[in-house]
Amino acid sequence: MVPVDRLLPFAAMSFLLIVVPGPSVLFVVGRALAQGRRAALTTVVGNTAGAYVLIVAVALGVGSVVERSVLVFTALKLAGAAYLVYLGVKAWRERGALRAAFTGDGAAAQGGLRTFWEGFAVGVTNPKTIVFFAAVLPQFVDRGRGHAAAQMLVLGLVFNLIALASDTVWGLAAATARNWFAQSPRRLSLVGGAGGLTMIGLGVTVAVTGRKD
Repeated sequence: MVPVDRLLPFAAMSFLLIVVPGPSVLFVVGRALAQGRRAALTTVVGNTAGAYVLIVAVALGVGSVVERSVLVFTALKLAGAAYLVYLGVKAWRERGALRAAFTGDGAAAQGGLRTFWEGFAVGVTNPKTIVFFAAVLPQFVDRGRGHAAAQMLVLGLVFNLIALASDTVWGLAAATARNWFAQSPRRLSLVGGAGGLTMIGLGVTVAVTGRKD
């Protein structure tokens, strides 16, 4: 078990990092604006699950490989960026059909699993997340207690729970704003396009930023 004197500082640091809107928040907000509350919450769960896969990878030693290898880091970064752009273009092209989707619960339910896996894919291809965990998690492990991998899994779970709560709040807030836009088909089309452009912009940003070594 992680000692309290390490767990609390890690939780505080995680909270400060998470509450500031980043790529994960922008992605969730984009999905909330484009597809609504259910899609936003499903995306949050998928994204969180994908992030935890990265935590498991770090705990098992994969994180150090990504941290040292520019090639692996770049490959993950470009894959994630390309997928974000793809989702953004898809949302932009389908913006005209948002009114029907907004009033059709059946269609939303059928797309729930796909939405989850799209969120998962974005979470698990985020190279900055795995590099962050690879660099930070070991600093809060008490090696004297043993089971370093288990301690990192616990710390990662704490981080993910905080992220889950924060991203959910952002998603619900964006989805609530979308309800007002839904009163007009033209407004809803505009906000759907804005959500798509947000994801495209996020993908481009991920592609052009990162390590310079």
